[in-house]
Amino acid sequence: MAGFACIRCLHSLLATVLSLLLLVGCSVNPSVDKTLRIANEPTFPPFEFLGSDGKSQGFSIDLMGAIAAAANFKIEFQSLPFDGMIPALQAKTVDAAISSITITEQRAKTISFSRPYFKAGLAIAIRADNQDITNFNSLKNKKIAVQIGTTGAKKAEDIPGGEIRRFDSAPIALQELANGNVDAVINDAPVTLYAINTGNLQGLKVVGQLLTEEYYGIATPKNSPNLASINDGLDKVLKNGTYAQIYRKWFKTEPPTLPAKSPFENQTTSVSGIFALFSVIWLALPTLLQGVLITLQLTVLSVVLGLVGGSFIGIVRLSRIQFVRWIARAYVDFFRGTPLLVQIFMIYFGIPAIAQELGFTFSFDRLVAGVIALSLNSAAYIAEIVRAGIQSIEPGQAEASQSLGLSSVQTMRYVIFPQAFRRMIPPLGNEFISLLKDTSLVSVIGFEELLRKGQLIVANNYRAFEIYAAVAVVYLCLTLLSSQAFSRLEAWMNPVKRS
Repeated sequence: MAGFACIRCLHSLLATVLSLLLLVGCSVNPSVDKTLRIANEPTFPPFEFLGSDGKSQGFSIDLMGAIAAAANFKIEFQSLPFDGMIPALQAKTVDAAISSITITEQRAKTISFSRPYFKAGLAIAIRADNQDITNFNSLKNKKIAVQIGTTGAKKAEDIPGGEIRRFDSAPIALQELANGNVDAVINDAPVTLYAINTGNLQGLKVVGQLLTEEYYGIATPKNSPNLASINDGLDKVLKNGTYAQIYRKWFKTEPPTLPAKSPFENQTTSVSGIFALFSVIWLALPTLLQGVLITLQLTVLSVVLGLVGGSFIGIVRLSRIQFVRWIARAYVDFFRGTPLLVQIFMIYFGIPAIAQELGFTFSFDRLVAGVIALSLNSAAYIAEIVRAGIQSIEPGQAEASQSLGLSSVQTMRYVIFPQAFRRMIPPLGNEFISLLKDTSLVSVIGFEELLRKGQLIVANNYRAFEIYAAVAVVYLCLTLLSSQAFSRLEAWMNPVKRS
């Protein structure tokens, strides 16, 4: 029995040793089977863009794949707008971001960077027939397009008298230049040259020398535990020649020498707390109120034009002429069945591009384009409100009016429409509030309304929660005031409540 007991003890000892060895073996490679969520913006060729198969490709995509293989972890790409990446890293909804993010001192206070993986700089792009702009100093008093939240946008602020138009992506900024709406674009040189050399944008050129010397880094949350693995993988691909192969594949030249460390390491974060929160909001409030004025201007102009157009289309929808009814129905179906954002792009970017292909120059003022898009879209919804309101009036009233000698126009003007309008007020109030919020979409064409003002502030101070919370509160105040105004109008037009 004692022998059996010894054997059982030996087996237990061996099992314990094996378990310890397995644990040690697993701890040697803690990143095995780890999946990192990597943010990228697939509108920045040749670094990140969607291929013909609908999958992300580019220099950054290939490099991140090589880093993951070398450091033994997996990756899951998530598409995000550039100005939303740093807030996403702060919130830790993503583990890293590789989207040509320039390493700057201000950013390094908020997030952590890997060692540099690309050397770049800013370049000035102009139209090929422009002979006036030759360097940065000649941009004085010119219209400049930039991508929001980039170092190019920051550099453009140094231009005396420059009118800066900020867009969500570099291709949109370059399209704005191609359409003749701005004089120049300040953007990362590799992206601008790629767009011009591939022939995607005709009639553009790059002038002068690079404005800056910059380095891109892989961004992670502050003091992220994944930063060591990313740096380790990047070190390996730089040493084993994989980086050089990827660089030659996309840029047809040899890569430059890169520094071994981020130029702004160990930056401390800004002061936080409840007082800092209110301080950020208080300092941003004057700028946000400027955006409120633009938002109200867009809303009032669009709702007035939309009400006029929608009333006409709504009445036409009730026409006895079938062909006219079909045209009105097609208008309503198109503008209600397609996204407002697409309509804005079609009007502001699409129409001038088609005009150039047809051989003549045409461009929209941003205010005009924004009001047209919002008015056309609003008119489609108002038309259905008007049609339903008119049809809600009993047919007997029209018959009685005509029996008294009133014409069809007089019956509509004096009998039907006043009663129908009172019934239309609640849905018209809803449409006004929806339109007020939809003005935020006009920011995609560089219009600095309330939301865009908030985005510009976040691009500078990286305090996303405080600023967007303030923007939301301002929108809430505007919608509550609008709702109260329409409620009072409805009560005033109700003869029972008014008496």
